Amino acid sequence: MTTATVSEHHARTWTSQLKDVSFWAEWAAAVGLVLLVIVFQILNPAFLSTGNIASMLVAAAILVILAVGQTFVVATGGIDLSVASMMTLGAVAFGQAYANGWGLVWSCLLAVAVGLAIGLVNGFVIARGKITDFIVTLGMLSAASGAALILSDGKPVTIVNTFLLKLSTGGIGIFGWTVIIAAVVAVIAHVLLFWTRFGTHVLATGGSREAATATGINTANVKIAVYAISGLLAGLAAILLIARVGAAEPASNTSFLLNSVAAVVLGGVSLLGGRATITGPVIGALLLTALTNGLTLLGVSQFYQPLAVGFVVVLAALLTRFQK
Repeated sequence: MTTATVSEHHARTWTSQLKDVSFWAEWAAAVGLVLLVIVFQILNPAFLSTGNIASMLVAAAILVILAVGQTFVVATGGIDLSVASMMTLGAVAFGQAYANGWGLVWSCLLAVAVGLAIGLVNGFVIARGKITDFIVTLGMLSAASGAALILSDGKPVTIVNTFLLKLSTGGIGIFGWTVIIAAVVAVIAHVLLFWTRFGTHVLATGGSREAATATGINTANVKIAVYAISGLLAGLAAILLIARVGAAEPASNTSFLLNSVAAVVLGGVSLLGGRATITGPVIGALLLTALTNGLTLLGVSQFYQPLAVGFVVVLAALLTRFQK
């Protein structure tokens, strides 16, 4: 086969791929992000300024971490509706501990431990109690939110700490420390999901729980583990949230829950389980952050922003039907 023939073959292959709806379904988040960047940059040249890019990346860091945790759960065919409430309760626990003289390290460990504990409870009730993921995590959403309000008496706790201030404002170039932490979490998650036996078990459990059990996989333990991962990352996100806002807020921010699921859907992770990626949800989180940021720069009312996010998510969900 000559060089010209090879080139023509590749050209035909790319042409056929571009005409295939499944190709666009696979790359929906990446294509959407590129299009958003182009459109917003044309409408407002400040969109791709160094300061705004750095701001968007920092804003996306917490969502990236929550979306990575949500990805493990969705990969098994489940869903975690309690991620935002776990993060809130972890933040409140951090605030109360710090205010009572526990110190930064122990307060951070407590925040992570609270998230991990709730995740383990979710996983245990779902896997051992054989109750639907939706019901269990919905109940935990309410329980964790209530616990956060009771523990804090509904009052935010201001956190003044030099290390947390540097964590939220420092970094390397346009990449803040929170962004770097989120990137490290994503890399570790990718390795865990695609280069370890545990990752294989996660995808197998989501693909067919019965078949996975038949091959000797303890699917109950896998389910417990993925919810524990989601809780652990929610606890980590709580620390980054406190560093960013400078306070432990007892009010749960449901937008983090909705956007974590949205990022997973945009990233091409199958809601039925068995099919997942880490890169996709990360790009999905960046897309949602860019969308909100771009609309804000254009002066669009915040009332319209959830509408735009909802439209994008529904479109992404529609495209997933065409994935191979």
